[in-house]
Amino acid sequence: MNESAVSAVVFDMDGILTDTETIWDEVRRGLAARDGVPWPEEATHAMMGMSTPEWSEYMASTVGVDGDAAAVAERTIGAMAARYHEHLPTLPGAVEAVERLSERWPLGLASSSPRRLIDAVLRELGLTERFRATVSTEEVAAGKPAPDGYAKVCELLGVDPARAVAIEDSSNGLRSAAAAGMKVIAVPHEAFPPADDALALAAAVVGSLHEVTVELVEGLVGTGR
Repeated sequence: MNESAVSAVVFDMDGILTDTETIWDEVRRGLAARDGVPWPEEATHAMMGMSTPEWSEYMASTVGVDGDAAAVAERTIGAMAARYHEHLPTLPGAVEAVERLSERWPLGLASSSPRRLIDAVLRELGLTERFRATVSTEEVAAGKPAPDGYAKVCELLGVDPARAVAIEDSSNGLRSAAAAGMKVIAVPHEAFPPADDALALAAAVVGSLHEVTVELVEGLVGTGR
């Protein structure tokens, strides 16, 4: 096998492997409704990619749900875990894409989900062993769109971000991976499409993970770049 110009591939989780962006939104809106506070129009997109401390503080301070950030986080994550246990919706081609690309490159995962949910999802999907490094944005200084999570995964994998490819769906995720210096494949989510300026950061845009082939990934990092 010829040496690849790509050193690693790093997946996002929510909205890429699992169709859980809608569940996050439903759970958070449900908390606000139970607490009798209105849902701000911008809240859903604002929280995409935030770390647990960031979105729980946003929920407590900006949305105004009951409790401090730690209490809001516990309520939300507990509700998410319960929903996952009932049914974990997986996006088309997700498991196959991980298996396909892991045969060629080391894989990482950079997720805004808390560690508890990352481990549960990968275990449920039977993909734990496919990933050499996984990072929750709880475990770095700042969540997406800051580059910290992707930079940390590349560090753990021992690769130059310029030779790594990220797979993302959200505006903040695309911005995060691009800020880390990676090439990014965008797989836009129909319900939560990324902003035009974020989508413009992608090196490739595809309709589903079925289109994320070894050949596509290989072509994104050229020796002349």
